[in-house]
Amino acid sequence: MRTTILLFLLSLTFNMLSSQETQKNRVIILTDIEADPDDTQSLVRLLLYSNEIDIEGIVATTSCWMTDKINPQSITKIIKAYEKVQPNLLKHRADYPKAEKLYALVKQGLPKYGMKGVGEGMDSEGSDWIIKTLEKDDERPLWISTWGGVNTLAQALYKIEKTKSKKEAKRLISKLRVYTISDQDDSGIWIRNNFPDLFYIVTPGDHYGSATWTGINSFIKGIDNTTISNAWLAKHIQQGHGPLGAAYPDVSWGVEGDTPAFLSLIPNGLNNAEHPEWGGWGGRYQLYKPDFSSTRKGGSIVKIEPETRPIWTNAIDNYIRFIPKEYGRSVKKDTTVFKGYKETLWRWRDDFQHDFAARMDWCEMSFEEANHAPVPILSHPEQITVKAGETFTLDAFESTDPDGDSLSFLWFNYPEAGTYKKHINVNGVENAHMAHITAPKVDKEETAHFILKITDKGMPQLSAYKRVIVTIKPN
Repeated sequence: MRTTILLFLLSLTFNMLSSQETQKNRVIILTDIEADPDDTQSLVRLLLYSNEIDIEGIVATTSCWMTDKINPQSITKIIKAYEKVQPNLLKHRADYPKAEKLYALVKQGLPKYGMKGVGEGMDSEGSDWIIKTLEKDDERPLWISTWGGVNTLAQALYKIEKTKSKKEAKRLISKLRVYTISDQDDSGIWIRNNFPDLFYIVTPGDHYGSATWTGINSFIKGIDNTTISNAWLAKHIQQGHGPLGAAYPDVSWGVEGDTPAFLSLIPNGLNNAEHPEWGGWGGRYQLYKPDFSSTRKGGSIVKIEPETRPIWTNAIDNYIRFIPKEYGRSVKKDTTVFKGYKETLWRWRDDFQHDFAARMDWCEMSFEEANHAPVPILSHPEQITVKAGETFTLDAFESTDPDGDSLSFLWFNYPEAGTYKKHINVNGVENAHMAHITAPKVDKEETAHFILKITDKGMPQLSAYKRVIVTIKPN
């Protein structure tokens, strides 16, 4: 009895700590499920984070890979698997939604391709649901996470423009946030051209090799790619993890190519969905009008057209890893600099794969048996101001772990996330709970982002973060 009470209190404390001050992101999913098994893979993962994100709709749509068919029944099938494990998930977090709520969120777009499904008389259950959800008395933005074609959103925008006053249309559209996995129909460019103020993240065109999101499944030379291997997926996701793991299909093209469209909506201390330029699990993006004039046009399924407005799109990171060291200080800087847009995403890949694996364990294991992410706690605000040349201290001494695991600390500057682009070193060691840093000389006010990553020594090893934004004022 004492053990049961203790485990209950541990779980309750973990739930309270994990939900502190975090406002959940709202999202509607548009998915061309069955065009590729990766939509099903991403849906399995999404449901394991349904306690962290407010899912407000899952809409079956078409795409360039499946132009005249939709498969809502395939969404329902995965929710049925979730329904079987949801009682066990509640042992780990108390806010996993009931399957009945999720069933009611499954909607249908039109079985038409792209702009053929946009215009007068083209309303669908899915497009009407987007409008209805936007009209809710909820000030939070509504994310449209697009895994296939985007014409269901295009129709919603078409109807808003035709039926609402200019003031009301502007208000509703200002609440929308869109992340599309490249362009998978011809309505994406139509949306961007006709709604120039709409918040839109995309790598235009359908040539996936140039897209940030491919960092989730690209084989990267010079690093360990184990966590996207088929053997790792079989062991940690598919087999021995109950009905939801068993529903996770084998890779046919690329593993979970749609998952980046919602990764940055997961609250973990690093992600801030409203600031794609800060970087996070879903990658890092900058707001500009891209020049894709040199992009290969031959063989493109979705016509590549010039962008007429700034969009959130590819950004470059210069990434130097910290790697384990066998003796002495436990980490050291790698000698290789990885540079590119995929780096903005794959740099976090092992962390979010381990987190996924742990949640898969939650489907079957008790709280005591499974691992849970540590809880970083700063002894100071997440935004501080210093003067150039001043030495300041960042500290996370009070950080805890719900399982009582030993914690490893790592502090590092993320130059690309701030306005001060030169790298700022930590004085002394980067892997203690306390970091001492000297602000550089600046001629104007600058910002610098410092990331705390704490990692437990459980199985699998789990990480959580805090982002400290330092404003540096000139003397």
